[in-house]
Amino acid sequence: MRIDTLSPAEGATSRVKRLGRGIGSGHGKTSCKGHKGQWARSGGGVRPGFEGGQMPLARRIPKRGFHNKWATSYTIVNLSQLAQLAKGTVVDFAYVSENGLAKEVKNSAGLKVLGAGELKVALTVKAAKFSESAKAAIEKAGGTAEIVE
Repeated sequence: MRIDTLSPAEGATSRVKRLGRGIGSGHGKTSCKGHKGQWARSGGGVRPGFEGGQMPLARRIPKRGFHNKWATSYTIVNLSQLAQLAKGTVVDFAYVSENGLAKEVKNSAGLKVLGAGELKVALTVKAAKFSESAKAAIEKAGGTAEIVE
């Protein structure tokens, strides 16, 4: 094999459509743009979503909701997920993300522990926020709930 004999695979390349190069090319005269009209002009055409002056769909449908870009989002863990852990385990944000205890960890302001489920194991839980029921359940089981910033 020599470098001057290399070529692309069969069908991998297609010829360039050379417009306006005479009637014999099949792409001459109007250059495949038809006769006259907006689409035949240079710079012709309309933006995507334009409906000929009719009120566009994006403006016709009602708008609802609000997304607060300054809202803090926490990685949420329930007591039912912590109930399976061994006694004396220190649960913090790093532990949760490494062991896959939370569904979503990205762009998180820290860990928030909620009280869904029962906890019978004494754990040390370090989180940014606790629900009242979660904090009470952790302390009732003999563990500690520490708030970490």
